[in-house]
Amino acid sequence: MGHLNLPSSKRNARQYRLLDLVTASFFGIVIIFFLLVFTPLGDSLAASGRQALLLSTADPRQRQRLVALVEAGQQQAIEACPAEEVDHMPCEDPRRNSQLSREMNFYRERQCPLPAETPLCLIPPPDGYHIPVRWPDSLHKIWHSNMPHNKIADRKGHQGWMKEEGMYFIFPGGGTMFPDGAEQYIEKLSQYIPLTGGVLRTALDMGCGVASFGGYLLNKGILTFSFAPRDSHKSQIQFALERGIPALVAMLGTRRLPFPAFSFDLVHCSRCLIPFTAYNATYFLEVDRLLRPGGYLVISGPPVLWPKQDKEWADLQAVARALCYELKAVDGNTAIWKKPAGDSCLPNQNEFGLELCDESDDSSYAWYFKLKKCVTRISSVKDDQVVGMIPNWPDRLTKAPSRATLLKNGIDVFEADTRRWARRVAYYKNSLNLKLGTAAIRNVMDMNAFFGGFAAALTSDPVWVMNVVPPRKPSTLGVIYDRGLIGVYHDWCEPFSTYPRTYDLIHVTSIESLIKILGSGKNRCNLVDLMVEMDRILRPEGTVVIRDSPEVIDKIGRIAQAVRWTATIHEKEPESHGREKILVATKNFWKLPSASH
Repeated sequence: MGHLNLPSSKRNARQYRLLDLVTASFFGIVIIFFLLVFTPLGDSLAASGRQALLLSTADPRQRQRLVALVEAGQQQAIEACPAEEVDHMPCEDPRRNSQLSREMNFYRERQCPLPAETPLCLIPPPDGYHIPVRWPDSLHKIWHSNMPHNKIADRKGHQGWMKEEGMYFIFPGGGTMFPDGAEQYIEKLSQYIPLTGGVLRTALDMGCGVASFGGYLLNKGILTFSFAPRDSHKSQIQFALERGIPALVAMLGTRRLPFPAFSFDLVHCSRCLIPFTAYNATYFLEVDRLLRPGGYLVISGPPVLWPKQDKEWADLQAVARALCYELKAVDGNTAIWKKPAGDSCLPNQNEFGLELCDESDDSSYAWYFKLKKCVTRISSVKDDQVVGMIPNWPDRLTKAPSRATLLKNGIDVFEADTRRWARRVAYYKNSLNLKLGTAAIRNVMDMNAFFGGFAAALTSDPVWVMNVVPPRKPSTLGVIYDRGLIGVYHDWCEPFSTYPRTYDLIHVTSIESLIKILGSGKNRCNLVDLMVEMDRILRPEGTVVIRDSPEVIDKIGRIAQAVRWTATIHEKEPESHGREKILVATKNFWKLPSASH
């Protein structure tokens, strides 16, 4: 075959066209580069890419592959969730729950998606997020940009709930039933209730608003657990936790609240609008289950001497009488009762048809357990669970309660556990340089609390501890409450009922046991999802402390990189036995790219 010889002019024209194409392509690439780097277009495209990746992880097989890569240390970093998810709570998602039944507020209770239905991503902080104001200043002010939700301030500012002031939300300490301030209201209650001297220690505030009542009771040595649902005041619990006040998103609906029987010395409702006498007084019976014998119940607002609610007020008094509650006082729209300390005087006949629960009923089981229309028996209650006979605070912290005997050799185990955690916490502070005892740590969680020994060792520090007892573990949460501490039941194969960025320090012993099937080597869920959930509820620059075997700690270390934590591994304290190692990690303060422009 011969070569085709083109005239020189045609060869030059073709060369010039090729050169023009190359030049145009080069300048096109440069222009695209500048658009992506120096304009918002790049951020929007990146966000679209992230969204596509997140949607792809909703495919169970794709999600499973990603989890495997993270566990093997082959995935550098888990992607960020979209900016609109900054306040996402998987089990209290109105987009999902609004389709459910309204009966007894079922739709406002925990409704958790399956892991396979949840995108595997890290919740970002909102634009303009600051490290939270330190305690105790946080009781009175927080950064507005950390949760820029003005709805409560606009609606309730005139009642002293909160108001916007410059870069902050300010909390004057008021509430709907105490617009002049919680301190004044608490002083009124102290005329009828022993709020000083350590007689009362644990309190429950139902429908708490922004939790000023619980915040100001701390000065009395009373530790208040505040709860409210995610409702039209959707951020109230978020505000409470940002202030450094113990709180949980919860709803008194169709199930028992996640606390054991006889946990609280005081139960308080300030315009909580719970219909206590509805459904044959089912909600009053749940309050009775939680209140210690000899404890106090305070209801302020409807229906107490409230206009057009005469029948509801009469019914409330009738239920209390049926259970032999003593009406101590009615002061304005506030009613105060004292629960009897002895056996129930429930008559054979009463207008609500109330009966005692079966003797076989486990009144402390409260994880996804339907409310019962029966009265919790107190005949088996020991003297050390009765208000006035239980040791005063702080003596009750270190005295082994009778509920510890539910475990074999429970008293000895309790005392050994108390000594062990005093030693371990000293090691944390002195050798691991944790910031415990400083203003940097206020909200603390112990994910596997057992008897609450870790929390007990921190009582001299300016912290409060959410003690979590998994329902598949021994039922020790009652012991924790008898010590004057607080906590909840929770299964860690599900997300926790709190907002993102609510804890300064998360502590867990034997993390792998939280996901195992008892008596089996198989997992019910995976460590990646668990650590992504830990990251969701941990504040930027917050600390994680994990104790487990060297093999588990190595695995945790690989996952820590993917969730963008900076981790170090340490030997256990010299006095401890076993093969444990300790991983200490810090959550890095990262932001979405768009937040930096």
